[in-house]
Amino acid sequence: MSIFIGIISGLLVVAFRMAIEWLSVLLQGSAPGPRQLRLIIAPACAGIVIAVLTRYVFPKVRGSGVNQTKAALYIHNGYISFRTMVGKFLLSALAIGSGHSLGPEDPSLQIGAGVASLISRRVGLSREKLRVFAPVGAAAGLAAAFNAPISAILFVIEEVIGQWTAGVLGSIVLSAVSAVVVARQFWGAQPMFRIPSIDVRDPRELLAYAVLGIVGGLASLIFAKALGYLRPALRNQPQWSQMIQPALAGVVVGAIGYFGFPQVMGAGYGAIDLAMHGQFAFKMLLLLALFKIIATTLSFSSGTPGGMFAPTLFVGAMLGASVGQAEHLLFPHLTGSSGSYALVGMGVLFAAFLRAPLTSVFMVLEVSGNYSIILPVILANTIAYLISRSLQPIPIFELFTHQDGLYLPSMEEQREESDLRFEDALQPAAVPILQGSDTMWNVKKVLEQNQEAAAAPAVLIQCSDSTWYAANQKELRDWALEIDEEDKPGAHVLLQERAGTERTPLIFPDQPLSNALPHFRRWPILPVSNRAMRGALEGVLSLDDVLKRYQRSGGH
Repeated sequence: MSIFIGIISGLLVVAFRMAIEWLSVLLQGSAPGPRQLRLIIAPACAGIVIAVLTRYVFPKVRGSGVNQTKAALYIHNGYISFRTMVGKFLLSALAIGSGHSLGPEDPSLQIGAGVASLISRRVGLSREKLRVFAPVGAAAGLAAAFNAPISAILFVIEEVIGQWTAGVLGSIVLSAVSAVVVARQFWGAQPMFRIPSIDVRDPRELLAYAVLGIVGGLASLIFAKALGYLRPALRNQPQWSQMIQPALAGVVVGAIGYFGFPQVMGAGYGAIDLAMHGQFAFKMLLLLALFKIIATTLSFSSGTPGGMFAPTLFVGAMLGASVGQAEHLLFPHLTGSSGSYALVGMGVLFAAFLRAPLTSVFMVLEVSGNYSIILPVILANTIAYLISRSLQPIPIFELFTHQDGLYLPSMEEQREESDLRFEDALQPAAVPILQGSDTMWNVKKVLEQNQEAAAAPAVLIQCSDSTWYAANQKELRDWALEIDEEDKPGAHVLLQERAGTERTPLIFPDQPLSNALPHFRRWPILPVSNRAMRGALEGVLSLDDVLKRYQRSGGH
């Protein structure tokens, strides 16, 4: 199933990218340049068509596709309608092909998830399986769009599902690899961008990459604030005005292209490649980054369907190349190329704006095929991510879900949560401890002579194989009543034999505290063992101890 989903998703994404390229040539011309009136007319007319179709035919195609896939997973049990998938394909291709400043990767992710949902429903899978296969298709769609299976797998795990099992991970890998194999039959196996090999010979050059991390973190804040303000402001406008918003956004984006910056229109991969090869001056790089933020904010906030990945990479590449040029001007003895800074800048903004730090590192490596850049990428991305976290606590995709009235799980918050563990509620073993090797007669005598042991709510029995048994007082009384005299049958049966073969679960101090709760239906207390010494007791847990610890922590 996963391989089949990957193949179909790969074919659809290839068709999607070809549709974008065909529409781009048809609507913008083969060589769009300044002062071409079609640069304004094409996105404006496309905006009118998109608004009408979004309102009356495809009402659920707004947005990038990432949040819609998460909503399908957590709210609709993995259900994505065929109509939504078709609408996402057609309207996103029209929007990007006409020049709206959006990207194809996020819609590809939703198209792949839609394929998985449709196939899973056709073969009659259960609701639980439907929820599993949505991220499987999402990984396939994104992998085909990026030609980068590792980045797609990591992004789906990092942003869509948050956690995984071996089965889910295996399915995601199979679908992503299948989709990339299909895509490479059409596009080839070469990486998306090519730059010279990079060798950081002077450690001082890492300071320039660190500066790039700071610049990227601040730029991501501007980008996020602009989207966070304009998107709800436009959606709160009267219904009639929302019908013309995509067209007005198209006019403004087209005007930016008409008056000198056609590179900001569409996904902008050609401009990224030029920036990597040093084809833009310093001032031009900064203007392109600024106008790309403006154009993307307008296109996305107007409700035009399309993704945020490509614009993020575009802005990052321009900022990175500008930092590289500034470094060459101030420190001409350093050897880093402008292309290396542009490439690192792509990862920097991806980590800071989309808040997927692990994906951002592998994405740079995969789209360039250049592993010599790993050290600058890790340094700059980490700095940018930390700055973004401190200045913009809510990730951009989570901000969009709140604006839409949805409350999907925040994967970033889940990663930051500090789960309570057994050791946080552990108490000294204040209950009596009996030896499993004692006979039942000796145990009966102990209970008769030791009032503390007889009054304890439970006792622990240490068995000869270093396992434990927790017995409540009712069990002990019932066992003792079976024995009247020392010479009666059963008096010399060992306590561990009388307890049977069942034992308390083997648990350790570092395990999640929530894991203890199901066991209290059977056991009055739980012994917590030492990992280094079999049978050594670290302490005990009762249900009351666990509940009190959760109460002190406010329920988290």
